[in-house]
Amino acid sequence: MSKAGRLVVLVSGSGTNLQALLDASADPSYGAQVVAVGADREGIEGLARASRSGVPTFVHKLGDYPSRQEWDAAIAEEIAAYKPDLVVSAGFMKILGAPTLDAVPVLNTHPALLPSFPGAHGVRDALAHGVKVTGCTVMLADAGVDTGPIVAQEAVPVLPDDDEAELHERIKTVERRLLVDIVGRLAREGWTVSGRIVRIGNPSGGESK
Repeated sequence: MSKAGRLVVLVSGSGTNLQALLDASADPSYGAQVVAVGADREGIEGLARASRSGVPTFVHKLGDYPSRQEWDAAIAEEIAAYKPDLVVSAGFMKILGAPTLDAVPVLNTHPALLPSFPGAHGVRDALAHGVKVTGCTVMLADAGVDTGPIVAQEAVPVLPDDDEAELHERIKTVERRLLVDIVGRLAREGWTVSGRIVRIGNPSGGESK
């Protein structure tokens, strides 16, 4: 069974999910602590949030490396230096490579009910399809795009007059709460993975990942 006490959080923008995790981890009973925040670009609010909380930060810009493989290796080495139990991809707009995915579990979120509407435009695609219910997914990342084992999901109704921005904002509110809840539970209760089935707090029925 794996547990997730030490968190490295990766961001690419404003860092609202990061802030929710920072706020939650201020309570010792939460069970998890953000030990570092990484980014793929400089000058973003997510890094500023980390600095204001006294959390170490690092930046690895893809364009600074001759190849994607070298970027993968560099960011994996930086993450490993903080000895995390779990990496949280919180609005991080890059797919992590094998050097990270093979070394530590990575948790990701998506603004749709996977496996429906994967990819960069999950909210827009759900609206275009005319669904009446969408939502958000918390998953363990793998090498694909939004294809990893699902940890938790929560539904969000689509209202008749919703546009993409309005619907996405309601999904993000649910997503932040769900992410904080799941990270805390993973830290306190542990988890196992058997195939595509993730069980929280159940030491039987699967192998730790």
